[in-house]
This record gives sequence, C-alpha cells and structure tokens, in this order.
Amino acid sequence: MLRIAIIGCGKVADQHVQAIHRIPDCEIVSLCDRELLMAKQLGGRFGISECFSDLEKMLQAIGPDVVHITTPPQSHFSIANQCLESGSHVYLEKPFTVTAAEAETLIQLTLSLDLKITAGNNYQFTLEMLEMRRLVEQGFLGGKPIHLESYWSYDLGDLKYASAFLGTRTHWVRQLPGQLFHNIISHGIAKLAEFLDDELTNIFATAQQSQQLERLGAPEVLDELRVMIRDKVGTTAFFCFSTGIKGLNQLRIYGLDGSLLADIITGSLIRNVNRSYKSYLTYFVPPLQAAREHLRNARLNVVDFFRRRLYQDFGMKELIERFYNCIRTGGPPPIPYREIILTARIMDEIFAQVYPALGQKSDVGLRSRGAYVPAGDQKSEVRGQSRPNAAGATLRRCNPL
Repeated sequence: MLRIAIIGCGKVADQHVQAIHRIPDCEIVSLCDRELLMAKQLGGRFGISECFSDLEKMLQAIGPDVVHITTPPQSHFSIANQCLESGSHVYLEKPFTVTAAEAETLIQLTLSLDLKITAGNNYQFTLEMLEMRRLVEQGFLGGKPIHLESYWSYDLGDLKYASAFLGTRTHWVRQLPGQLFHNIISHGIAKLAEFLDDELTNIFATAQQSQQLERLGAPEVLDELRVMIRDKVGTTAFFCFSTGIKGLNQLRIYGLDGSLLADIITGSLIRNVNRSYKSYLTYFVPPLQAAREHLRNARLNVVDFFRRRLYQDFGMKELIERFYNCIRTGGPPPIPYREIILTARIMDEIFAQVYPALGQKSDVGLRSRGAYVPAGDQKSEVRGQSRPNAAGATLRRCNPL
C-alpha cells in the first residue's frame, strides 16, 4: 500500500485526489498547504484528516512514499528537492520546473537517491495517445516520423482567469519567464519531445498578443505562439498555442507510409495510409475512408463509455498509476527523463526568443525569427558537447539518462 501526500491544495489538487481514488493499493494520508484552511477544505471534501501548513513537519510526521506537488511552478524545484531528500518519490505537476537547469538537477538528485520522479504531462496518456504510441512502435508510419505538429488551444472563457493574472504584475503567472505560455505549453511541447532527437539544430519562435487580450491592457503578456523545430536527424516539428482558436488540441505525426492524428478534444485517433488512386477515385475513396475512421472512433468511444474508461481525467489516472507501478517494480518511469529535460530545454529557448528580457516588457521583433539561441551561458544548463550552427549560435546536446 503506497502512502500518498499532496502539497498544494488548489483547484488541480481535486483532480489528483479523484484520480488517485481510482487506483488500487494506495491511500492519500496527508495534505499540505501554506494556507491550512485550503488543506482542511480539501480534506473535508474527500475525508482526509491529516492536514499541515508546514512541509517539513508533514514529511517528518507522515513520511509519505509518494508526494504530489501541485503548487505554482516557482516552488516546484525547492519543494521537490526537499521531498526527495526526505526519501519520497515525487509526482511534479507541469511545468516540471521553471528552467531546464532545475529539471536536470532534480533528475540527477532522483537518480543518486534511487528514487522516482515524473512530470504531470497527463495528456500523453489519454486513450488516443496510448493507441497512437502503439501504432508508431509497430511501424505504422514506415519508420521514424518525418514531421510532427502539436496544437494546443486555451480558452480564456469569460476572462475571469485572465483578469486574475492581468490585474496585477505580482501574480505568479506574470512572474514566470514565459508568463502565460510557461504555465500551459509543456503539455503540447512534451508530445513533440517524445519523438525528437536530443540534439536540436533549429528553433524559431514567434509570438504576439491576441486582439481579445490586447483589449484588457497588458501589452507585455502574449497569448499566440508559433514555433518551428528541427533535430539533427532531420525531423521537423511545428507547435501552435492559441487562445483565439477554440477546441484544437491535437498531435499529428507524418511518416513515409502513413500519418496519425490524435485529437484530445474528441478522444479520436485518425489513421491515414499514404496511397494514390487512379482518376476520379481520388475524390471518393479518401473521403469514405475518413468517414470510416470517424465512425470507428465513435464506436470505440461508446464502448469505452460503457466500460467506464471514457472520463475526463483518464490520462491523469493512467499516468499516476503507471508511476506508482514503476515505484513498486523498480521499472522505468512512464515519462523518460530524457523527454522531461528536452521539453524544458525547448521551453527555455522559446521564452528566450519571445521574451528576451525574461519577464520584462517583450520586444517580439528582436528575436522572434532567430535561430536556436541558448537562454543563458551557464554550463550547468545542459550537459554535453557544444558546436556552432550556421548562424553562430551554440547547440548543446542533452545526454540521455
């Protein structure tokens, strides 16, 4: 029986509790939040009695096997470090850390202590993503991916959320190097990192503010992002984040023999086999095949609904359960550490280009069309050898762990 603690009792903590309750052989034994009332309110909703406002006291008194950290990103590194040092495995909500340097340090500490850690990129474990991964591993694409596309839309809704962080410069979202992007895009970037090589040759990022956000009067906060990426083996990738596009959360993978489209919103996986047709068949056969794919997905979703597998937090439950299983068996973590670090590196470079002053007023034109340029000059950011590209920037390879 794994004994679980949750640190940070805001809105996302409810999702964690509900997902954990679906997993056998584990129990939430403690909650912790700087505001003790928040912990007690969460405990009251789910029948959890042990509540703390002091992390050190909680770790000493409870000694949990696993700690879920669901606090704002700026505290992730220090809290995770403290939990690891106390002997607990760590599930760290997205974004994993604020910088790639912090991500690598945490992973090195985890390895040195023979513990496990994972990132809360739960959308990699939805039903359609699991099936996509299976097909790729079975060779559906005809080899390695040639091109990847990740789309992540974010609905500001009635702007209550936007008003909260736009209303004050001291809001924790505004204090992140990538501001709004920083808190959200790791979901979409992590999907690309899974299929990209460690060594990247180019990243081009451009960003702007939507008209909707512009009317709210915070010119330094950007909410439209486009990124092009290329790795050393020639795989290219495109990432789009938008608050203006509604309901578009997809991953598309293209190969020599076919392509796959995983749609997170509809829970669908569309398979397409590359094939040419003679004469007018081109106008009839592909649309019929596409219709068959959509009907197949509808049928699968109906089956999963009645099997009680079709629910909103399936990806979170699946990731958490796989993480717990790797702790029990000593197997590899559900998200390879290589991918966690690569995701953080890509995010570092995006923010360095679209927010060159790292948190100060942006000048998008300065570097929005630049090549892959390191965010900092610290040798600890990414291990490995360096080499210059054609533009004179330095590309650093992250050694697999």
